[in-house]
Amino acid sequence: MKIAIIGYGKMGMAIEEIALQKEHEIALRIGLENLEEFTVENLRHADVAIEFTGPHSAVNNIKTCMDAGLPVVCGSTGWLNHYEEVIQYCRQKNGGFLYASNFSIGVNLFFELNSYIAKLMSKHSNYQVSIEEIHHTEKKDSPSGTAITLAEQVMQNNPAKKHWINHENGETEDLPIISRRVDLVPGTHTVSYSSAIDDIAITHTAHNRKGFAAGAVLAAEFIQNKKGIFNMKNVLEL
Repeated sequence: MKIAIIGYGKMGMAIEEIALQKEHEIALRIGLENLEEFTVENLRHADVAIEFTGPHSAVNNIKTCMDAGLPVVCGSTGWLNHYEEVIQYCRQKNGGFLYASNFSIGVNLFFELNSYIAKLMSKHSNYQVSIEEIHHTEKKDSPSGTAITLAEQVMQNNPAKKHWINHENGETEDLPIISRRVDLVPGTHTVSYSSAIDDIAITHTAHNRKGFAAGAVLAAEFIQNKKGIFNMKNVLEL
């Protein structure tokens, strides 16, 4: 499989390492230093695109890949206010698109566990739920896309929580997400349930970027030659 990597930073390099280990070919690498090479013509030399940039460039990058007829795996976060726009564009182009807030296989299993616990805990109003996410200081968005996914899962299973906020305010309808930025931390997420009697918490801690990169390559293998809208549940058959 020939892969176009859009966003050749630390994550892009980690994706390249995993892809080459699996005997895939890197057809195109796009970073800040060679944006002029990000063209439909060049993209057509690849079978699939993996996009990891940032909230301000992701939407245009995804659309350009779709213009080239490439199925797109996107791991950029912070752009989801344009999600429906991208989905409609994908359908218009009869393309393939797979977005995940986190491609780590462990995190996607963590998502399943989070939903299950949220359903159980929704019956016990004496527990207050909160989320904490810790990432490296170079992370461009806050809260993390993974934390937002965790919050949305809690709200889907607990009608008492109406919306998430990126701070604590003590309002019972709000679900606080506390964001911390610490140098060299790949990503830690904790969902906590606290009461006057005891606390319950689940935590996922990433040790490096390899888990994210491996999941992104797995997603690219899955979406090659496919049309439609997909997520990691489809990839992992969850």
